[in-house]
Amino acid sequence: MKQQLKEQINYWKKSAQKSFDAAHVLFNNKHYDFCLFFGHLALEKLLKGLVVKQTKRAAPPIHHLEKLANLIELELTKDTVKHLRIITDFNIAGRYAEAKYAFYKKCTKEYSERYLKIIKELFLWLKKEYQSK
Repeated sequence: MKQQLKEQINYWKKSAQKSFDAAHVLFNNKHYDFCLFFGHLALEKLLKGLVVKQTKRAAPPIHHLEKLANLIELELTKDTVKHLRIITDFNIAGRYAEAKYAFYKKCTKEYSERYLKIIKELFLWLKKEYQSK
């Protein structure tokens, strides 16, 4: 594999870990909406690294997790697809003013804890995919 591709893959993996760690810090500091936003970023970055690894091309500038997963032909269960779609919405809600307040209100401690757990499960699964892809 070309050095430049290895560097891109490593960038996505390291950046994903930073976003994942930030999500936990934000949760612990009761910034639940930003916690889920960063959780989305962590999954997006891991998926982009897998896209680079498999396709040998730069990752596309998209944020939709299911579309990224489909680019690398991951075997997705119905539950995984459902979770990826919901978590993709965290990206939109975290960026656009008209959606931010509604998202903020939705992000109770319980809701955020539930989805942070799902994000963690997906994160660990995607990290394992680096060995098999």
